[in-house]
Amino acid sequence: MPMLTAQLGEAARSAAPTPVLALATGGGVRIDFDLTTVLAQMVLFCVLILVLKPLLFDPVMRVFEERERRTEGARAEARRLQEEAGELLQEYEQALDRVREVASQERDRLRTETSQLEGEILAKAHANAARVVAEGRQRIEQELTRLQAELERESERIASRMAASVLGREVDQ
Repeated sequence: MPMLTAQLGEAARSAAPTPVLALATGGGVRIDFDLTTVLAQMVLFCVLILVLKPLLFDPVMRVFEERERRTEGARAEARRLQEEAGELLQEYEQALDRVREVASQERDRLRTETSQLEGEILAKAHANAARVVAEGRQRIEQELTRLQAELERESERIASRMAASVLGREVDQ
């Protein structure tokens, strides 16, 4: 077996390189730069530019410009709307402050009116109470006077009866 391995290694070393190996080891593509090739490529480039500019480049540039215009327009519109919203917010806050001020003034006015009304009601109540007390005192004095007069008459009558009873005869008054 060792002999067979040696023969195979020798056969592999003596064989000619394969075409794939030849390309990988230095078989490259040759390019000639002569005047006609360069001119032909320049003419082809110019023709492509002339054909592709109106067909491809100009529409693409218009799309880019339109997109940029719309984007800037939307940004400007957003800025304008934001400023308008800020102004509306300020107006709202100012109106709210005015409403609060008016409500505060109205509340103070109502408190003042309520205090005055309370004072008037209390004054009337005190006056009514004083009048009722005065009328009560007057009625009591009248009743007292009437009762005193009646008591005097009754006491005179009782005194006359008692005197008549004690004396046994009628007493003249």
